Amino acid sequence: MPGGHQAYRGGPISTEPRINERIRVNEVRLVGPNGEQVGIVAIGDALRLAQEADLDLVEVAPMARPPVCKLMDYGKFKYETAQKARESRKNQVNTVIKEMKLRPKIDPHDYETKKGHVVRFLKQGDKVKITIMFRGREQSRPELGYRPLQRLAADVAELGFVESSPKQDGRNMIMVLGPHKKKTEAMAEARQAQEARKADAKANPGKSQNVAEADHDEVVADVEAPAEASAEA
Repeated sequence: MPGGHQAYRGGPISTEPRINERIRVNEVRLVGPNGEQVGIVAIGDALRLAQEADLDLVEVAPMARPPVCKLMDYGKFKYETAQKARESRKNQVNTVIKEMKLRPKIDPHDYETKKGHVVRFLKQGDKVKITIMFRGREQSRPELGYRPLQRLAADVAELGFVESSPKQDGRNMIMVLGPHKKKTEAMAEARQAQEARKADAKANPGKSQNVAEADHDEVVADVEAPAEASAEA
């Protein structure tokens, strides 16, 4: 641009470290393949050591003075780093908040059904948002909402705790239950239970059909859970 700085029009800035001949400095602080400190050496000597060991010279701390470089198998390092990243993403757990809607004057059968869903959600390590839906003049009587919420919290106390106390918001009163068990623990226990059933099926072939049906029922239950959770009493 006339009278100003020319805009940078190069390609994307690389986030990969410089390796081997791409390291353009006079000397480096060299670290051996097992983490041992070699010391400050000329770049030519560092490249020679890397070649003799059939390894790469990798710049691991470019901002240091002099830059820190390590002898390593860079291809193997990249592969292991990618594997760890994939494993980390696989084990990453997103917090899920299920929802259950109740009426203030819920009948005993519906209450037990919905409590069963809440129990299952908490066992899975999920939070549960309980919503009491008022009709007409019911919203002027908040005690009608407190009672079923307090009862439900007491009934599932072994599995969860009140994370957010009941609060009325217009026609709704909301309470959030949190699980005592972490999601990762719940998932691990579920996997162990499923593996135990499969092992039992192998030991007792006659039960294999029952195991398959049980696993199918669990999948169906999880698929149907959101619809059930949102259903009104």
